[in-house]
Amino acid sequence: MKRLLPALLLLAAACKQKEYNADMLVKNAVVYTVDSNFTTASAFVVSGGKILAVGNADSLEQKYNAREVLDANGAAVYPGFIDAHAHFYEYGMGLQQVNLVGTHSWPEIIDSVKTYAERNTDGWIIGNGWDQNDWTNKHFPDKAKLDSLFPVRPVILSRVDGHAAIANQAALNIAGVKPGQTINGGEIETSKGKLTGILVDNAVGIVTRKIPEPTAAMVDTALLSAQKNCFAVGLTTIDDCGLPYTMINTINELQHKGDLKMRLYVMLADRQENYDYLFKHGIIKTPGLNVRAFKVYADGALGSRGACLLKPYADSAKWNGFLLSSQKHFEEIAPKIAAHGFQMCTHAIGDSAVRVMLKIYAANLKGKNDLRWRIEHSQIVSPQDIDQFGAYSVIPSVQPTHATSDMYWAGKRLGSERLKTAYAYKQLLKQNGWLPLGTDFPVENISPLHTFYAAVERKDLKGFPEGGFQPENALSRIEALKGMTIWAAKANFEEKEKGSIEPGKYADFVMLDKDIMKVKGSEIPAIKVTKTYINGVKVYDKK
Repeated sequence: MKRLLPALLLLAAACKQKEYNADMLVKNAVVYTVDSNFTTASAFVVSGGKILAVGNADSLEQKYNAREVLDANGAAVYPGFIDAHAHFYEYGMGLQQVNLVGTHSWPEIIDSVKTYAERNTDGWIIGNGWDQNDWTNKHFPDKAKLDSLFPVRPVILSRVDGHAAIANQAALNIAGVKPGQTINGGEIETSKGKLTGILVDNAVGIVTRKIPEPTAAMVDTALLSAQKNCFAVGLTTIDDCGLPYTMINTINELQHKGDLKMRLYVMLADRQENYDYLFKHGIIKTPGLNVRAFKVYADGALGSRGACLLKPYADSAKWNGFLLSSQKHFEEIAPKIAAHGFQMCTHAIGDSAVRVMLKIYAANLKGKNDLRWRIEHSQIVSPQDIDQFGAYSVIPSVQPTHATSDMYWAGKRLGSERLKTAYAYKQLLKQNGWLPLGTDFPVENISPLHTFYAAVERKDLKGFPEGGFQPENALSRIEALKGMTIWAAKANFEEKEKGSIEPGKYADFVMLDKDIMKVKGSEIPAIKVTKTYINGVKVYDKK
C-alpha cells in the first residue's frame, strides 16, 4: 500500500493538470489590441465567449490550460471589424435580385436584366447598383427599351445609392404615376410631356411600395447570405441603417436559434410606426442586437443631384437639390427622440442639409454632451459649419470609399472651392477626436479593408490618383483601424463590450494573411481575411 501511494498521487496530479480553465489560447500572433495605448501583444486567452487575458504565450500558458490552441504562426490579429454604416438586410435582398454593380452602359444593364428574367420568369424584376457616372454617356437612361422587352411585367432598377431608380411603364401603371405629378422631396422626370421612368428620392417610394412583401423564407435567406459574405471580409458587427420595427423579431429569432451570429446595431427608419414601437418598448439590447437609434433622411445623394446644397450645382446652374422632408418635420421629431433618450442619426450629404441638421441638433443637444447623435455621411460641409460638430459633440459617421468613388465627378458637381471641405475626414476627426467608419454597402463594396485603404491612401483600387485624392484629409493607419473597431463601437455605445481585444470584452477577432499596419499601401486591397471569430467561435475560415 505504501508503494501505491506515490503513484496514486502522481496520477491525481496528472489528472489535475488536464483540467481546462479556458476555451482558447491564441498565440504566436501580432495582436493589435486597439486598447487606449494601442498596445500589441503576442497572445490572448478566451473563456465563455469573452477575452480572459492578454499578454505573451509563456506567461499565459503557465496560468491557463485551454481546450483549443490557435497558433497564428506570426499572423496579425485585430478586433472584429465593425461597419458603422451599412444596409445589411438590403444587401442580402440584393443578392436575390439583378446585380447591376459595375455595369458600364445602359445596353449592358438591359442584357443583365434579360438574363435574369429568363432565369426568373415570375413577379417583379428588381435590380440595383447602376451608376450613370461610370458610363461614357453620363445622362440618366430612358425606359423605352424596358417597355419594349417587358410590356406587362413590372421592372424597377435602383441606382447604386438607392436615391434614384428607373421603372418601366408597367411598374409606373401599377403605382399610378402620371406625367406632371409632383412629390415633396422627390422628382418624377418627364421629357416632352412623357415619363422617362426616372424617379429621384421620395418618388422612388411611390413605386417600391407596390412591390409585394418578401416571404419569410426570402427574408431569412437575405440575412443569412449577407452574413456569410460579411464574415468572409472580417465583419463581426454591422450598423443596419433604416429598418422597419417588424424586422426586430425576425433578427432576434434567428439569433436566438443560433443561425444569425452577426451582431447588429439597428437604426429604425423615420416612420411614425417605428417611433411608436420603440418609444413604447425602450432600448432593446441583447448580446447580438442593439436597437436604440433612428435613421432620418435630410436629403438625397450627390450622384443623382439630390443632395441639398447651399448654392446651385456647378453643373446645373439652377438646381440646389432638396430636403426629403420639410424642415418642420426634423424640428418636431428631434426633441421627441431626445426626450425618450434615443440616438438620432441623420443622412445629410449636401452642405445645406448638414447645416439644417446641425442647427436642429444644437437646439436639442445644448452644448457638449454624450448623446452621440450622428450625421451620417457628413459629405459636403461648409467651412463655417465644421466646428459645430465639436461644439455640440455631433459624430460625423463617414464612409471613406465614397471619396474614392466620387472623386472622378464630384468636382464637376461642386466646383473646386466647395470640394475643399467635401470628404474632409481629417478635419472632421479633429472635432471630437474620434471618427466611426463604414462602407454604406451595398452602395460600396462590403470589405472593411477597402475602407481602410481608401481612408489612408485616398486612392481607388487601381492606385489612382498617384498622390491620393485630397491627401491632406487622409487618416493615419492607427486612426483608420480605430475607426472600424473601437470608434465604431463607441458610435453605438458599445465600446465597453467590443472594439478592442481586452479582458472582459467579446472575443470577436479577425486574422489576416498580411499586416495592414505594416505592408505597403498598394498591397492593402489584396490582403485576405483568413479567419473570423465571434465569441471565440470560428465563423469563417479561408482554408
